[in-house]
Amino acid sequence: MKELEEPAKPDPTGMSRRRFLAAGATGLGSLVVGDAVLLEPNSFVVEEIALKVAKVPPGRELRLVHLSDLHIRSFHGYHQRVADTVKNLSPDMIVLTGDYLEKERNLKEVRRFLKLLKAPGGVFGVQGNWEYWARLEGENLRRQFARVGTTLLIDQRRDLNIRGVPVSVLGLDYPSPADALKRLQKAADPGRLNILLTHVPAFDHTVLDDRHDLILCGHTHGGQVRIPFVRPFYLPRYSGDFVSGLYRTGPGDTPLYVNRGIGTSVFPVRFLCRPEITLLRLQAV
Repeated sequence: MKELEEPAKPDPTGMSRRRFLAAGATGLGSLVVGDAVLLEPNSFVVEEIALKVAKVPPGRELRLVHLSDLHIRSFHGYHQRVADTVKNLSPDMIVLTGDYLEKERNLKEVRRFLKLLKAPGGVFGVQGNWEYWARLEGENLRRQFARVGTTLLIDQRRDLNIRGVPVSVLGLDYPSPADALKRLQKAADPGRLNILLTHVPAFDHTVLDDRHDLILCGHTHGGQVRIPFVRPFYLPRYSGDFVSGLYRTGPGDTPLYVNRGIGTSVFPVRFLCRPEITLLRLQAV
């Protein structure tokens, strides 16, 4: 006689394996969404980069803070924390590489933030694509920024002296056309430490010569949403092969740094791509 199989005992928890896995997946998804929407967009990090630069005299160090892609819609505690952190980094100079706002009505909030930025060498910036899209570019924006102590460079050079080091800030306007770059670097003094600011990282690098000591840019947001070992799903035009971090480019292997930005664009999310404040420590070789 065939033995009868013993009926399966009920799960004392009342949950089948399938339901358990579904609940786990739902919980994990909620954590990911919470991280991407609530945590990461408001949790910046300080990326500290030490660079050897031949034009920095022995025993000296220049501290540059680099901010990019603020995309300020309204000023709140997050922006105050950014400004406080920048102050505590004791920068010799602060540089900004575009995309401060998205609408003209955001300008007041941007100026409120910029007013908090102070450095002995000054605060310098260039325009990004969003300034043009908001129809707020050019002389009007330059005047607005000047009122709060920020110098907006539109294909211009500014000379200063930091800790006894002659420095030139070269501001290349969006979208960094080759002709503008040629004119700007032709006016550069090779005897000075030349820092090129540009919103976009992908421009005609074959035009570069060895007068540039450092190039700083943003625009990419680092991709905003990242999956490990996978190229970002989307990068804006003029990003090229640049995503974030330090690269070398041009005939002199000039260091080029791409900042991930402070804000977000289009969608207010970040995943495995936290906002950043960059501290660049320029040291003697």
